[in-house]
Amino acid sequence: MKEIEKMTLVRGLPGSGKSTYAKKMGIFHIESDMYFYRNGIYTYDPLCISTAHYWCKKTFENACLCGIECVVSNTFTQKWELEPYIKIAEGLGYTIEIICMKGKYGNIHNVPKEILEQMENRFEQIDGEIFI
Repeated sequence: MKEIEKMTLVRGLPGSGKSTYAKKMGIFHIESDMYFYRNGIYTYDPLCISTAHYWCKKTFENACLCGIECVVSNTFTQKWELEPYIKIAEGLGYTIEIICMKGKYGNIHNVPKEILEQMENRFEQIDGEIFI
């Protein structure tokens, strides 16, 4: 069995190519938006966003505990949003690769323009991240 050494976090604004890039990696892929799919239909509920992020983080932690190489793709606009994932991975001896997507493909969840602008304004650069 291959020894997994790193986990990957993919970040960027909605429509930047995060999900597409993560899926193409061919490894276990997690993102908070997955929580909102029921029978293949995306049904976003802003009241459940904390639960969705909790689900994503716990799924990531379980993958790490089981030695399953995985990639998490979320907006991660600020450093504090990444920190729990980094702490989990590094605490279990993995390195973290952070990839920042810069594409502008149009977001599939119809995030309003004013929300996109707010996200862009609070987007923090992370030391050592890879830009794509």
